[in-house]
Amino acid sequence: MPHAIELIGASKKYGKFEALKNVSFAIEKGSLVAMLGPNGAGKTTSINLMLGLRRPTAGKALIFGNDPRSIATRRRFGAMLQESGVPQLLKVTELVELFRSYYPKPLPAAQVVKLVGLEEKAGTLVKDLSGGQTQRLYFALAICGDPEVLFLDEPTVGMDVEGRRIFLRAIRNFAAGGKTVLLTTHYLEEADELAERILVIDKGNLIADGSPQEIKSRVAGSKISFTSAAPLDPAALNGLPVSASDVSDHRVTLMTNDPQVVLRELFRRNVDMSNLEVRGADLEEAFLSLTGGG
Repeated sequence: MPHAIELIGASKKYGKFEALKNVSFAIEKGSLVAMLGPNGAGKTTSINLMLGLRRPTAGKALIFGNDPRSIATRRRFGAMLQESGVPQLLKVTELVELFRSYYPKPLPAAQVVKLVGLEEKAGTLVKDLSGGQTQRLYFALAICGDPEVLFLDEPTVGMDVEGRRIFLRAIRNFAAGGKTVLLTTHYLEEADELAERILVIDKGNLIADGSPQEIKSRVAGSKISFTSAAPLDPAALNGLPVSASDVSDHRVTLMTNDPQVVLRELFRRNVDMSNLEVRGADLEEAFLSLTGGG
């Protein structure tokens, strides 16, 4: 059985700039995968190749083993991109009905509107929606054809906290039906919460591929954080077995493989500490370590 999504030795050049460099990965049907990377890392280029919006300079992009540019394949996936534009003078339900007409076996319009939490705005003109509501509408348009594969490129940008909560629940509900979902996001807590697998791209290269826990385990050790009554002199940390430190006024954060040794020495040096917390590295620390961002 072919993979739901596949890049095989995919590269993409824009003039002399190589945005993607010999990237290969395969995503199985029913997976919920997050693709992470700094701005300009190659995430959107990868999505464009997989959608058939761009042709790879070398290699292949396949959906269920087929060319994503074919009409038959396009009917099997939906996409929500960063830059979208729709008629502003149509109502929400009118626009959903219009997009449903493009697919052979679409979902019922009422079900789609309910899934994205826009029931109360069903009769509202698109131009009168808030930014977060518009994002949810774009999600509705991406899923109204009942696609087997769904691409979401930075889907929660500009949403408020409540809007993001509703949106993430909608993604989970959609994926629960055995759909394949690939999303890019800068909100690492979203990736940690939603995804069963994470791909990390940096400078056009795939540099990590694994579960959230596997990605986090690539940053060895623990994170120690505490608040000091007075700004801490960085010299107080000299000689401690820490791999990274951040002293911001009264707040101190340390990464170490030996938290007990570090704490014992801090107490011995009479370093004032309150709100002390010791925990494993989170996805943000792993991401920054992998991409050289911190």
